[in-house]
Order: sequence, then C-alpha cells, then structure tokens
Amino acid sequence: MSPFEPVDRETARRLAEDELDKPVYHRDRPSFVDDVLDQIKEWVKKILPDAPEAGPGSGGGSFTLVVLLLLAVVLVAAVWWWMRGRGNVKSRKALLEDVPSRSVDHRAAAEAHAAEGRWAEAIRERLRAVARDLEERAILDPRPGRTAQELAAEAAALLPVDFAPGVGVFYDVWYGDRPGTPEGYRLLTDLDQAVQDARPRPLEAV
Repeated sequence: MSPFEPVDRETARRLAEDELDKPVYHRDRPSFVDDVLDQIKEWVKKILPDAPEAGPGSGGGSFTLVVLLLLAVVLVAAVWWWMRGRGNVKSRKALLEDVPSRSVDHRAAAEAHAAEGRWAEAIRERLRAVARDLEERAILDPRPGRTAQELAAEAAALLPVDFAPGVGVFYDVWYGDRPGTPEGYRLLTDLDQAVQDARPRPLEAV
C-alpha cells in the first residue's frame, strides 16, 4: 500500500489493532497471575482490613502467609465436602428409610404407583416390601442403611430364591437412568411372592 493512497475506515481500524498488538505496548501490563493475586489481595483486604499491604518493607511476607492460610482453609473445606459426599453414597442408596414401616404398606404403595403408571416408584416400593417382609419374619435382622445389593446377597444365602433379576431391574431404573416398565414391575411382584412363599434353608444347608 502506497503511503499516499487513501485508507478507508475498516483498513485503518485493522492497522491500528495490528499495531497495538505488538509486544512493545504490553511490556508494562500485569500478567494473568498478577491480576489474580491483585484480586485475592483486594478480597483479603475486605475481610481483613488490618492485613498489611504487600510490597518492599510493608510486611509482604505477612500478607503471603494470610493468603496461604486462606487457601489452606479452602482446600481443607473442599476435601471435607468431597469425603462427606463419598460417605453419604451408601446412605443415598439405602433401600429402606430409617422410619417404621410395614411390608403391607409398601405393597399398597407399589400397587397405587402401578395403577398410575409410575413404574419406577412401583418397582422401588415393591422391593422395599420384600426387604421389610424379610425383617418382619426375622429372616434378616433390621439394619438401617441396607442397600438392595446387600439385601439380595444376605437373603439369597438364606432363601432358595433368585434375587438377581428383580434387584437388577431396581438398579437399572434407579441408578442406571432406565425407565420403569410393567414388565420390570412384574419381576418385582414375582420376587415378592417368591420370598413370601419361601422358607429358610435348614441351618446345616446354609
């Protein structure tokens, strides 16, 4: 382009941007890290107005210590929250709530859900009926927090019943994001009936 050739507005804007992008214009601009530290500094000043300013002879080491302590607190809180969440995974998967209930009530609730086409809820309530029935008949000891998988393992060791299909449907629906279906609910009703009809194996066979 000739230095005497007219320049339109768009070309002038592009040339100006190209010029301003040159490193020489950004040598004194704070880095991203500096920006973050400045923001942390301002935050600390708001919550700790007496904290010393960072800088030569101004107690910068104390400010750094305050920042490190705050970061440590945040880290400990994050770890505690994560561990607490992991510890609650089992409780979230507990089949029965820690409140008194009867197997007959769970069966009635299951039938009500099924009548409304709420198959996922019906499946859960029917398996809860199975769990409560086993406790009412003293086949299993009442134990808050028992999961469906634990129920199947403990009960299958005492009863000649195949728990796998029904419990598998329950896990697929409640933890595998699969829809409940009439066929799945029928597997749970079959399991419930089989458990009611079964008698514990003789002790010597356990």
